[in-house]
Amino acid sequence: MSARTVKSAKPLKTCLAQAFLIVASVFFLAPFIWMVSTSLKPSTQVYTFPPQWIPKPFQWSNYSAAMDYIPFFTYLKNTVVITGFSTLGVVLVCPLVAYSFAKLEWRGKGPLFFLTIAVMMIPGQVTMIPLFLLFEKLNWIGSSLPLIVPAFFGVPFYIFLLRQFFLGLPNELKDAARIDGASEFRIYWQIMLPLAKSAALAVGLFQFMASWTDFMGPLLYLTDQHSYTLSLGLQQFQSQKGTEWGLMMAVSTMMTAPIILLFFFLQKTFIQGITFSGIKG
Repeated sequence: MSARTVKSAKPLKTCLAQAFLIVASVFFLAPFIWMVSTSLKPSTQVYTFPPQWIPKPFQWSNYSAAMDYIPFFTYLKNTVVITGFSTLGVVLVCPLVAYSFAKLEWRGKGPLFFLTIAVMMIPGQVTMIPLFLLFEKLNWIGSSLPLIVPAFFGVPFYIFLLRQFFLGLPNELKDAARIDGASEFRIYWQIMLPLAKSAALAVGLFQFMASWTDFMGPLLYLTDQHSYTLSLGLQQFQSQKGTEWGLMMAVSTMMTAPIILLFFFLQKTFIQGITFSGIKG
């Protein structure tokens, strides 16, 4: 194959790849666009066929009506508190544990890391009842503690992901800092952790999305309506106003928007963290 043929094939491959990504993005965006469109429609336009993508007129009152029907801002505050503290716990603890697995030598590290990996294989349904009984013994049922405190003990998948990232960092940086008299914690905090910032932020974003959209946890542990999260509020709205699709899509849009905005502003860091976390195993 001549060099000219190779050069002409590259633009063709690029165009085909871009065309495939455009088609795929349409399939992924269509449900979200439909949700936003429905949230702005009068009830008479929801069931029209063929579907009407652009509402006429835009009914912004769906949002205010949806927020009046459920205590939206109370649920939002509860969700922000739970999500914020659980994300903080993951970002503080998981990099520290992962660094010890990747860069420190201590007795029992291998078996404990194997146990950490093994825990990843256990389905959440298996531990659901034991955890509920444990939190009941601690008198935590009805509070947000079962949704926050476990994050401060680490999440196995995040620990594994961050360990892979730390393994890719050169040991010479740590050795040079130790020669200069730096303590192990200072090496981690001032040298290694800043280099792993993208991976830590990616893990934080994972946890934010998981906690923000969590339904089973709040359903199990929250008993007072004033402590409900947005996911429970959406389910409550659906069970009582399931036929009001405009209002329900308005609540769904308000619940989804923070995740989309957060990913939009952190997408570069998120992709870097995922890309470089498996460089060295």
